[in-house]
Amino acid sequence: MSRLISFASILFIGLTTALADSPAWVAKSNQNAQVLLEIMARYSPESAGGYGVTGLDDRILDLNPKSDERQARETKAAEKTLRARLQSETDPLVRQDLEILIDAAQKNVRGYELNQKYYIPYFSVPRSIYYGIQSLLDDQTAADRRPAALVRLRRYTGMERGFTPVATLAERRIREKLNKGGLLGPATAQVEKDLSVTRYLVDGVGELFQKYKIAGFEEPLAKLKEQMAAYDDFVRKEVLPKSRADFRLPRELYDFALVQYGVDIPAAELTSLAHAAFQQIQSEMQTVAAQVAGEKKDYRDVIRDLKKKQLVGDEILPHYRKRLEDIEAIIRRERLVTLPARPARIALASPAQTAQQPAPNMKPPRLIGNTGESGEFILPLNIPGPVGGKSGTQRYDDFTFEAASWTLTAHEARPGHEMQFAAMVENGVSQTRGIFAFNSTNVEGWGLYSEYIMKPFMPVDGQLISLQHRLMRAARAYLDPELHAGKITPEQARRILLEDVVLSEAMANQEVERYTFRSPGQATSYFYGFTRLRKLREDVEQAMGAKFDAMKFHDFILTQGLLPPALLRKAVFEGYAR
Repeated sequence: MSRLISFASILFIGLTTALADSPAWVAKSNQNAQVLLEIMARYSPESAGGYGVTGLDDRILDLNPKSDERQARETKAAEKTLRARLQSETDPLVRQDLEILIDAAQKNVRGYELNQKYYIPYFSVPRSIYYGIQSLLDDQTAADRRPAALVRLRRYTGMERGFTPVATLAERRIREKLNKGGLLGPATAQVEKDLSVTRYLVDGVGELFQKYKIAGFEEPLAKLKEQMAAYDDFVRKEVLPKSRADFRLPRELYDFALVQYGVDIPAAELTSLAHAAFQQIQSEMQTVAAQVAGEKKDYRDVIRDLKKKQLVGDEILPHYRKRLEDIEAIIRRERLVTLPARPARIALASPAQTAQQPAPNMKPPRLIGNTGESGEFILPLNIPGPVGGKSGTQRYDDFTFEAASWTLTAHEARPGHEMQFAAMVENGVSQTRGIFAFNSTNVEGWGLYSEYIMKPFMPVDGQLISLQHRLMRAARAYLDPELHAGKITPEQARRILLEDVVLSEAMANQEVERYTFRSPGQATSYFYGFTRLRKLREDVEQAMGAKFDAMKFHDFILTQGLLPPALLRKAVFEGYAR
């Protein structure tokens, strides 16, 4: 719910096998992770349940008075407990995990303190409710767990005895500081976007209950619609006037956001690296574009020509599934990485899923105690509701042409994110390395690196679009910080994305929304994580010479969970390069 990340608000990340299948040190580390998992379960049970913590299917988030304060207090106490365990622990791997847990606790408390210092509370209640319902009503959720979604809905709406509607609690929390001077309201663009997608999210809740044939949802759904309309009315009349037209975060907040996302260098250094990479990638794209076109032609025009050959309707999913088969064949032939036994899943996003997450994404399976569930690559085709100040639905053309499917499948499915999570499920990692070590740099660095190692084996048009996606990540790494530093405007950023990166208007608009209010700082993590991982490989190859084996190198990385770059480097040189 907070704009700053906490371990209780990170969604969809973290895997482990059952304790019985894990090494002794992992079992011991998992006992330490329970200290923070128990706090998450109390305050954000939907997230903890999404990881696989049992017994939480009917629980809902805590928005009661001073819940943030209580969570921060409990987290400080948990940090003391973990520090005491660190002093007596002798196993180096368990000690490393304890240090990760302590760092996660510290950042969680720091996020609370910064929220208190800077912000009027603000909650997108429809998004939270949709996530809570969707996490239970899913093809890979056991059928006997799904009816708990109805209990959860009744509790969200206050229809269960002892529960106050979440919308009422959120309104009360906002009112506590709504008129307090010196605090920042949410960005105007964020509030307007949230108001524009409420109906898609609420309708999506109803569609999920219908799809899974959960009886008795009609009355609480009607109550939900009534409450969300009233909540939106409150937000429109009282929160929107307090919102800020200037989306820019104070420097302290933005720097902390970068740290939370795993970027451990100053913004100025990051933007310098990204500008240089942007120009280098453009130069490479010119060379490849000439090969695609058979003549000297600007890469922008070549990409626009490729986009004209759009896949339509029923062609899209079969094409992506076939592309996954092609990529898996290349992975086996070139010995790039060991493929998991389980198949990867690909699906088109519903309007509600797109309203929740308007970019391609990978939805991981149940994490703790996984019994065979697999990740799912979700592909959105349009953005519902007003975007970039314009009304109506905007359609992407960025993913539905043949050349684009190579790099997108490599990033989201294999050897990218789906492989990360499949490897953690099948190999077993500690809960600390799967959940509390998580940040976007760790995750997205591998996704972009996966595109990089696949690129040499793509057809030349696929290589051009792979470079286009890499260009977009470099653009993100300087546009995001420069927007918040006031060096460029959203319209200037949008123009670069439209003209130089050659994105659709829908994609360019959602990118600018991402930088300005949806997740400031996060978009920089792709480029930074990729840069660190690529440098690690270069150094390992230099150290090992002819003994370097790409498949063993990649397999080793995937066994390490989501270690941040510095710890991953240490693990690789001590555990693989030797």
